[in-house]
Amino acid sequence: MIVELGHFCLILALFVALIQSTVPLIGASRRHLGWMGTGRSCAIAVFVLIALSMAALMHAYVTSDFSVINVIENSHTDKPLLYKVSGVWGNHEGSMLLWVFMLSLCAAAVAVFSNNLPPALRARVLAVQGMIGVGFLLFILFTSNPFLRALDPPANGRGLNPVLQDPGLAFHPPFLYLGYVGFSVAFAFAVAALIEGKVDAAWARWVRPWTLASWCALTIGIAMGSWWAYYTLGWGGWWFWDPVENASFMPWLVGTALIHSSIVVEKRDTLKTWTILLAIITFSLSLVGTFLVRSGVLTSVHAFATDPARGMFILLLLLVAIGGSLTLYALRAPKLQGGGLFAPVSREGALVLNNLLLSCGCATVFLGTLYPLFLDAMNGPKLSVGFPFFNRTFVPLMVPMIVAVGIGPMLAWKRGDLLGALQRLWVASVVAAIAALVIFYFTYGGPVLAVLGIAIAVWLAGAVVTEWAERVGLFRMSLADSFKRAINLPRAAYGMSAAHFGLAVFVAGVSASAFSQEAIEVLKAGGSMKLAAYDIQLQRVDRVAGPNYTADRASIRITSGGTEVATVFPERRFFPLQQQATGETAIRTNLVADLYVALGEADAEGNWTVRAYWKPLVPWIWIGAVIMAFGGLVSLSDRRWRVGAAARARRSAAVAPAE
Repeated sequence: MIVELGHFCLILALFVALIQSTVPLIGASRRHLGWMGTGRSCAIAVFVLIALSMAALMHAYVTSDFSVINVIENSHTDKPLLYKVSGVWGNHEGSMLLWVFMLSLCAAAVAVFSNNLPPALRARVLAVQGMIGVGFLLFILFTSNPFLRALDPPANGRGLNPVLQDPGLAFHPPFLYLGYVGFSVAFAFAVAALIEGKVDAAWARWVRPWTLASWCALTIGIAMGSWWAYYTLGWGGWWFWDPVENASFMPWLVGTALIHSSIVVEKRDTLKTWTILLAIITFSLSLVGTFLVRSGVLTSVHAFATDPARGMFILLLLLVAIGGSLTLYALRAPKLQGGGLFAPVSREGALVLNNLLLSCGCATVFLGTLYPLFLDAMNGPKLSVGFPFFNRTFVPLMVPMIVAVGIGPMLAWKRGDLLGALQRLWVASVVAAIAALVIFYFTYGGPVLAVLGIAIAVWLAGAVVTEWAERVGLFRMSLADSFKRAINLPRAAYGMSAAHFGLAVFVAGVSASAFSQEAIEVLKAGGSMKLAAYDIQLQRVDRVAGPNYTADRASIRITSGGTEVATVFPERRFFPLQQQATGETAIRTNLVADLYVALGEADAEGNWTVRAYWKPLVPWIWIGAVIMAFGGLVSLSDRRWRVGAAARARRSAAVAPAE
């Protein structure tokens, strides 16, 4: 009965979404407040209905209701509760339900927190959100229904893919989808602005918080997926330029550009059409990622569906959403007039350069990801695009982008002094040069590009500190006055500094990964091998039982200079239900370097393959990503982004004397 209720709620949500996508739009064109107001109530109703549907499917998983085909194919009685819950979105049908749930959550948030939006703009935004919801609800109900019943229910299920039975993968999809779908709000604002023919500073202030929140969620989602790949797959890498990894990275790049371009719209009343285009492209790339994962064109642990019919349905949605919005852009964007002018050397100019480099970087990733697929679809030659292409095209574009991130905040609005900004960064430049020389000396001359990468990271961190010091007047006034200025700095300024500093930490971690060392040997019990300054000894391998697997667990003693550093326990797990083996690596970290140990297969004589890596600064990759997301959240907490907060404060101040 609960399953049927969930299915009914999904059908009812479709009809309410149809009302949401039409009535407010008509009301906005006729200036009918009642009709415009239906958008808010419909958005909240759709969220409640889809939440009930999501809860019904989750109930089926938790209670192991094997009368539901989706539960049969992705769950098992013996599976731990966490993976029963995550199994809800660990498959195509359930993940699409999570997608529309996140979409309805965003629309409901706009409905609840939009009291200060003009009624017509709010109605159009919610109507566009409703149209997106209608498309995906139709897709679920007609091609991907998660509530289908089995005629002859089995006693147990087939279980979730063992590779996905990991805490990181349990939380990775919700954050990733919140980022993907969150950009639909910026998309809806862009389409609504094109319909109205009006983009101004207030519009930018309304769009920026939603974009920033989506960007933070996507940053965490990508970082969690990268961390999972690092510690679970056993190959010691954190990024493979896999097409599905790229599918999440592309909207992140353009979303980053969107955040920065919206600043220019707000501050200088220019770059309006460019910002609108970025909002459209960002969500369009999220839809492209959905197509790649669910169309059957890819074979990957990330890819859910292989049914071409589903792929054609999503392709049709893509054509309608992207083609329709770009057509509207072509018709209405020329009418949007820009405002303020600025010199090429200015803060606006640095933000434009940032936008161009991020967009070009996204274009190279897009080309490297889709061109081989396009050739394959046209029966052309088979191409494999991997590290060499992306490293030689993407990385050179990011170096000047990082330099612009350091210099841009030092420039004045409208017209800046580049030479003056560089002179004020002399301390950062000196520290970076010293760091490069020291690293070059201790690594015996290489790799040179990695040394330069760390030097750029040090320079960027120094630039961030210098910019903050100038804001608070450090060393130019008393410490007490500097402290007061630091307290009164807006949170958005601290958020910017944190995000840029996190980028510096991330770049340092990526660059230092070139200094990694690796050792692979076949060891018997008591055997050892050397790696960097460590001796790694295989003491024994024991057979242990897990909740739904058996494992060979190795006990490995790590010493350095005769002193014991740690004992780690990598595993090789076997899941009898799926007849599949996975690895569970052991990582000993001090946050400056990782010692990474993975257990391989045993040979006929009982010897075991042991793979070990020493990876300096690699934890900084994820620490930097977390700092960037934290900076975004700090900026998001700035009261200036709560639309109308300043206006309400002024009204209160005006009323107080009268009282």
